[in-house]
Amino acid sequence: MGQKPITFLRQVSAICLYPELLNDNKFPDDVKQKALRILQACGGNSLGSYSASQGIEVVRQDVSRYIERRDGGIPSNPDNIYLSTGASDSIVTMLKLLVSGQGRSRTGVLIPIPQYPLYSAALAELGAVQVNYYLDEEKCWALNVTELQRALHEARKHCDPKVLCIINPGNPTGQVQSRKCIEDVIRFAAEENLFVMADEVYQDNIYAEGCAFHSFKKVLFEMGPKYSDVVELASFHSTSKGFMGECGFRGGYMEVVNMDCAVKQELTKLVSVRLCPPVPGQALLDMIVNPPQPGEPSYKQFMAEKQAVLGNLAEKARLTEEILNGAPGIQCNPVQGAMYSFPRIQIPERAVRLAQSEGQAPDMFFCMKLLEETGICVVPGSGFGQRDGTHHFRMTILPPTEKLKSLLERLKDFHQKFMQEYSP
Repeated sequence: MGQKPITFLRQVSAICLYPELLNDNKFPDDVKQKALRILQACGGNSLGSYSASQGIEVVRQDVSRYIERRDGGIPSNPDNIYLSTGASDSIVTMLKLLVSGQGRSRTGVLIPIPQYPLYSAALAELGAVQVNYYLDEEKCWALNVTELQRALHEARKHCDPKVLCIINPGNPTGQVQSRKCIEDVIRFAAEENLFVMADEVYQDNIYAEGCAFHSFKKVLFEMGPKYSDVVELASFHSTSKGFMGECGFRGGYMEVVNMDCAVKQELTKLVSVRLCPPVPGQALLDMIVNPPQPGEPSYKQFMAEKQAVLGNLAEKARLTEEILNGAPGIQCNPVQGAMYSFPRIQIPERAVRLAQSEGQAPDMFFCMKLLEETGICVVPGSGFGQRDGTHHFRMTILPPTEKLKSLLERLKDFHQKFMQEYSP
């Protein structure tokens, strides 16, 4: 998508992979010191060695300190940190740990609709019961506790709901949940004895005026012991999103809170089956949670590059909403965070019938026509789940600004033409 890698991350990675570069005077001193610190924490001072299954201890300590800074000093214990192969790996591991039973005692997992398909796929693979709760599109994809109660009540007729998954900021919907909403969800989880899984991989990607990221852990602890001593929580973060976009390194972490000691032992056994997460990914994660500090040689460039990426994304989020809402028959909520928009589209009845006669979802039919005629590839909303009778697509806001503008205009023109072609 044309985003340039952050210099500091690639410089430290380069030295970690090829330590002879420590003798090269092209690299700033803080880059060399960071690389050396990471290498000294690795077996044989090499990224080619296995690490501990839970991850390199120094990196887990740095992750804990990062969480404490982020959450205003609320303590974090490195023993509760599990490094992982991106966030996906730890999400699947946690689901594997929590799913059990047969028939009506089978574990039910509440997931938001629209959802990131990792969840539905993992639940299908594990034979768990997917329990859908719908986000409120009319209220900018807000999460409503009344809807959670409805979903839970229905699910208890045929399974044993134990887990509540939240994606904040949202994928594919791009919303940022309010602090009040998070408090309501925590109260609900406490009342219903649900394990909370908070997918927070887009926590750096907040664009809308008046929106802020509140971690579930911070809100939980600020609500006091009535909740912070009781609610079990796992939260997830990744090197793939944010301002980094370093997806190929496969780095991430999970923090567990209030997990029973015996269960935690089983979690540690479970992660040790796959030996360890990729060590270069662990190293990259360390650079992100322990970045250059004011006064260090790399600080100014690092901050300038980080702010440029996030500033561009904020502008592209605004642009996406503005252009799509200028098209008759397309309705796009504000892209408050993350990297996607999930606009609702009108599809004429004739196109709906034609799609159904070909065994396709109507929005898949639309997306395929769009791809064939314009070369623009977006994902049909039916792949993420949506309310019956509504049609959407998901698109990323990542392309360079000029390319994105052109793409949005072409998409707008195509939709108009599509409406005319298939309307009576």
